Amino acid sequence: MTLAVRNIATFYGGSQALFGLSMEVRSGKTTALLGRNGMGKTTTVNSIIGNLRCRRGEIWYCNEAITHLPAFKIARKGIGLAPEGRQIFPNLNVRENLIATAANYQQSQNPWNLQRVLALFPQLTNRLHHMGNQLSGGEQQMLAIARALMLNPKLLILDEATEGLAPLVRKTIWQKLH
Repeated sequence: MTLAVRNIATFYGGSQALFGLSMEVRSGKTTALLGRNGMGKTTTVNSIIGNLRCRRGEIWYCNEAITHLPAFKIARKGIGLAPEGRQIFPNLNVRENLIATAANYQQSQNPWNLQRVLALFPQLTNRLHHMGNQLSGGEQQMLAIARALMLNPKLLILDEATEGLAPLVRKTIWQKLH
């Protein structure tokens, strides 16, 4: 099992958002967390990646407890995130966005690099020198996913991966990721 979330409780100040949530993500499988807006999907993601602290419960990744690790250490252990709202760097161009956080902490034998992510999302190739805020929503989402891949994660988490995108762009992104 790659990820195990066991009975976590997460709060925003005094307001509890997650109540004993448990889930598992198995290696080599696609797992989806479904629910209406406000049901805790993003809170779950933020708890897993260390942006929010769980008050109770445990999170295990590759048989190691990560519940209380800071976000940067969790990322270095191999969890990548394409966040809700894309959160690309608007004042960096596409190339700079891709290489700004690139790393191979897990020593992958076939690491994601600039050439590989551009092969996956060729639409970004002609936009390398455009600023992040000059891209369409679909291009920004491709950039957010490509940037997450540049960390060479073992586990890639996509939060609202195709929210607000045209059906053709959504289809393209899902085809690339399968």
